[in-house]
Amino acid sequence: MTDEEHDLIRSLLERSPNHFELAVFSLLWSEHCGYKHSARLLKRLPSEGEHVLQGPGENAGVLDVGDGLAVAFKVESHNHPTAVEPFQGAATGVGGILRDIVAMGARPIALLDGLRFAEPGHELWRAVGGIGAYGNSVGVPTVGGETVFDEAYRDNCLVNAMCVGLVPVGRVLRSSASGSGQVVVLYGATTGRDGIGGASVLASQELDDASADKRPSVQIGDPFTGKKLIEASTELARSGLVEALQDCGAAGLASGLAEMASTYGIDVHLDRVPLREEGMEPWEVMISESQERMVALVRPAMLESVEQVLDRWELHHARIGEVTTTGELRAFWDLERVGAIPTRLLTDECPRYDLLREPRPATSVREIVSAPTAANALLELLASPNLRSRAFVYRRYDQLVGSRTVRRPGLDAAVLRLRPMVRGLALSLDGQGRIARLDPFLGGALAIFEAARNVACAAGEPIGFTNCLNFGNPEKPEVGWELSEAIEGMASACRALAVPIVSGNVSLYNETSGHAIHPTPVVGCVGLVDDVRRLPKGWREGDAIFLAEAFGTPLTLAGSELQARYGEVGGNPPPLDFEDEARLVSFLWRAAPLCSLVHDTAEGGLAICLAEAAIFSGSGAELDDVGDSLVELFGEIRGRAVLTCAPDAEDGLRSLALELGQPLRLLGSAGGATLLGVELERLREAWESESPAALGGKP
Repeated sequence: MTDEEHDLIRSLLERSPNHFELAVFSLLWSEHCGYKHSARLLKRLPSEGEHVLQGPGENAGVLDVGDGLAVAFKVESHNHPTAVEPFQGAATGVGGILRDIVAMGARPIALLDGLRFAEPGHELWRAVGGIGAYGNSVGVPTVGGETVFDEAYRDNCLVNAMCVGLVPVGRVLRSSASGSGQVVVLYGATTGRDGIGGASVLASQELDDASADKRPSVQIGDPFTGKKLIEASTELARSGLVEALQDCGAAGLASGLAEMASTYGIDVHLDRVPLREEGMEPWEVMISESQERMVALVRPAMLESVEQVLDRWELHHARIGEVTTTGELRAFWDLERVGAIPTRLLTDECPRYDLLREPRPATSVREIVSAPTAANALLELLASPNLRSRAFVYRRYDQLVGSRTVRRPGLDAAVLRLRPMVRGLALSLDGQGRIARLDPFLGGALAIFEAARNVACAAGEPIGFTNCLNFGNPEKPEVGWELSEAIEGMASACRALAVPIVSGNVSLYNETSGHAIHPTPVVGCVGLVDDVRRLPKGWREGDAIFLAEAFGTPLTLAGSELQARYGEVGGNPPPLDFEDEARLVSFLWRAAPLCSLVHDTAEGGLAICLAEAAIFSGSGAELDDVGDSLVELFGEIRGRAVLTCAPDAEDGLRSLALELGQPLRLLGSAGGATLLGVELERLREAWESESPAALGGKP
């Protein structure tokens, strides 16, 4: 908290805050809770659409998917805690995003994770272990995500966790009070000192050499209690016993109660909170971030029934307060008032800053002079850390628990069935770092389009996005420029697709000793699949292989995997043609049910896309029209996708392309034991290779 912010608090209160009140302000006015440097920018993002039931401002966004069913989803970060303590940092990130979905009245059905580390070593394996330990234990499948390696994340890794849940349209919960007299019930785990100051000590500051000293600020997860919390919360919501739910996440009770108090007010008796440590002071109880805790607002007539549910699930619970009409968050300890703050001061009056913005100078491009032949480059890139199979990560996760998973991790988007219907959800989580470093506007837009393309390749019509913005210190003008440009790029891409962003998270101060990560916008996408029985499953011998492209966007090696491996990352990537990119997405989800395989090009370009498709399908291909230049084979940025279909479906695919104005190019046919002059078995061996660091890092 700055001196100016302290003076503002004194002015708003018309007195000096006491120690308790200052602790509450310090958390709720932190960057992590208050979004001081991003709130104004986020208003640029479109958040309305035909499916939207709940946009930004609640624990998660909610979309109507038809048949009386809604999907709640959100992505959040747990970067700093994971950098300090990888296992618990990643595990509690999963626990927190699960509770955000539960707070909407939804049952979690899927997790996705976005991981960025310098290398596949010990820290990665500890984080993967934490994700698996929590997700597997609570019985929610981890079905997708991405794992990226780059030196920029050596001292500040990124762990972004996305959760998706289902809820009947008429049972969507909100977090704010709807009337005075409602009882505040805290339930779940007991409260201790773990996590105190996590939102300010860890999440709202740069890391440095003393970061290991912040290890006590990392919360400790308990997935068994987390599972009981999910079951009890969904039962309370399903039975209509609660008026509102709120997770005790960042800032603990302080944040949860401030959001619940809304235009009313809440009196909270902190001495009633079940504790697991002796001698805790009121301010510690108020801002503790102990995990697996929820707050419910309950009508007095329903209180006994609520307590019966919580007793059956063997969860600690207590009536800790009531909703008032004072407009204040008032805290008591043994009937003595220890603090009183008008709730609007904690939320509406949180400072909002305009960022200083100074564009980074363009990075000069240097010609790649040592690139091997196309065939050797293909093999070497397939075996590289960023492009090899991610099975060594996702095989640690339960992908099938819940019996909804139709498509597992490994190619484009995951697909889950909306039982008992044949409709489904396609889910993806994608981000941009290296490209965003060269051009943050392009990086933001590309993150949106790539997430949408992945969903479309799995026959999903994109209907909503969630985002996690991972950036450095926003007080530095170059980082302020990166954040502003990335948000504008995302907004422009959303408008082109006519798809809103309904939830998200901002993670700033991702720097260590002054060195920032790549600006990394991460985007989760949800798409509707009409019939999960018609998903593309892999090309078959004799299938025609086509390439669909957004021709208005030039190909480039700037920021590409080829450039990163054989040259020096730099250059000025060309702009996207937003209309062409949106047309490609629209074509892909409509075309997918006609096809045996649909796979978009991303990292590594067309050659890597074709190799992945061949490995996935178990068959090579005879290709007549792919070109031989490095730009054509390994260029990136432009939206492109490979589609294959049986001969009897070819006319239908061409007709659809003509109807939508989507250019379609015949590349060749599926079959044989080679691809681009390389034996399929050699491609598979390269792609399935594991680095010594990954093998040595296994616990």
